[in-house]
Amino acid sequence: MGYRRFLAGLVALAGCAHAYASPTLVKTSTAPGVVFDCVKQQLGVLGYKQSSIDTDALRVNATKIDLKTRRSDTQFRRILQKLEVEVAPGADGQTSLEVVPHTFGEYTTQRGPTEVEEKPMEAVTSDAQSLVEACKS
Repeated sequence: MGYRRFLAGLVALAGCAHAYASPTLVKTSTAPGVVFDCVKQQLGVLGYKQSSIDTDALRVNATKIDLKTRRSDTQFRRILQKLEVEVAPGADGQTSLEVVPHTFGEYTTQRGPTEVEEKPMEAVTSDAQSLVEACKS
């Protein structure tokens, strides 16, 4: 009897979970270093600033600040569009390019600026797709 309540609670909890964007993954025959250089160049073209880079693991994170979006919350500051990019060589000779888009709402709280992840906005999702299209060949 107890397991039925547990199972019902688990199903209800899963239904309340946030559904964030899934990563965009593509494989290409281009060398990993060339794809990584393309990614770094295209991030600037799309208006993103690199926030971190790991040249050994071929990973880069970038942020674009959206100052146009407004909300009626007095603690709301701005929207941050973020892209997490990872380039990896595969055992089959292919290079994988994975781009994960994120949207964060930045709020001013008593403990300082606080970022709250939200469902990715259409702008960051289309930027992720543009990045993949530009660097997959």
